[in-house]
Amino acid sequence: MKQLLTNATLLTFAGPDGPRAGAAAGALGLIRRGAVLMDEGRIVAVGPADQVLKHPDARKGRIHDAGGRVAMPGFVDAHTHPVFAEPRLKDFELRARGKTYLEIAAAGGGIVSSLNGVRGTSERDLTALLQERAARFLACGTTTIEAKSGYGLDKDSELKSLRALKHLAAGGAIGVVPTFLGAHAVPPEYQGRPGEYLRFMAREVLPAVAAEGLARYADVFVERGYFGTAEAGEFLRAAKGAGLGVRVHAEQISHSGGARLAAELGACCADHLDHADDEDLGALKAAGTMACLVPGSNHFLGLGEMPPARRIIDAGVPVALATDFNPGTCPCWNMQEILAIAVTRMKMTPEEALVAGTVNGAWAVGLGKTHGALAAGMAADLAVFDCTDYRELCYWFGKNLAATVFKAGKVAHAATDLRL
Repeated sequence: MKQLLTNATLLTFAGPDGPRAGAAAGALGLIRRGAVLMDEGRIVAVGPADQVLKHPDARKGRIHDAGGRVAMPGFVDAHTHPVFAEPRLKDFELRARGKTYLEIAAAGGGIVSSLNGVRGTSERDLTALLQERAARFLACGTTTIEAKSGYGLDKDSELKSLRALKHLAAGGAIGVVPTFLGAHAVPPEYQGRPGEYLRFMAREVLPAVAAEGLARYADVFVERGYFGTAEAGEFLRAAKGAGLGVRVHAEQISHSGGARLAAELGACCADHLDHADDEDLGALKAAGTMACLVPGSNHFLGLGEMPPARRIIDAGVPVALATDFNPGTCPCWNMQEILAIAVTRMKMTPEEALVAGTVNGAWAVGLGKTHGALAAGMAADLAVFDCTDYRELCYWFGKNLAATVFKAGKVAHAATDLRL
């Protein structure tokens, strides 16, 4: 069915055909009194309303009056961990009592504490949990997520997690870019043998992931106490050989070499980067590897330091923003909250934050040709927000401003009826 959104303050993010860096990282492609015509899941026309309304199909479908509200591409959340059974409330309480991330992990908490929940939950039930969580993302204006496995840490549970993500994607409610993160942590049965564990993952699990087409990317948590660069590099090279793209959790807790490894392997993205140095950033820029920053985790963990967004942007590395939604360090699915943290805590401009959460998010998950901007031929994934100034999306922290969300040209969520 044809859909026409009109009378909108449009952010189109028109610009270069690639990730946005430098001056382009703040270019919104603003059109006041704009309109978007959608059909068959794609954008047919976009621009000033008086021009779009001249299209012969403009009045043949349902018309939505945005009433001057901000309309833009749906958020592309480029880093999430949504496949889990339960929240980690014990970790939360221990952190409130002064324990650090590494201390909690050493005591049996952290990533490994989610293991039993996933191993003991059926594929069907994991899928149902994902569907519930997808509705929450959509309600906040997110139309696509990169979604990682990584809380099963054995063959059956990792495959079960990825199959649940495949079921979620097949439902079409939200876009899903699946990532195989079997290298998230060392499970108890391999304690002290991280290299052997990764060789098992590469030998026994990766071929099944590739054969079933369960993941677009493979990822590794490169960090002290988790995986070093040598074993991580061996695993990621195997993943590339199996046809997967690669991503790296890099420099989150300490400077551990993950960013250099990401650059060396030509990774799509290096994520976190809290402790990245200038040489790391130079290597990432030269390799064309994006930075994906997840300040919500630092915020939730109560850390004083944030990812060095300004230094990364000034180094010319394209930046994406993501929630890092997960049960332990960032139980937040609302990208609007992440925008607010990015502006207030990392000193990104509102324009840079919006670019990082949409068009750069799309490039960070390999979808930049089809998602993250409003242009004819691109996916009709849009969100209309209950504000008339785009800066409000970074200002009203704690409030969900999403009014109507379109996924593939259909209304996927409506808090406000925009029909004429």
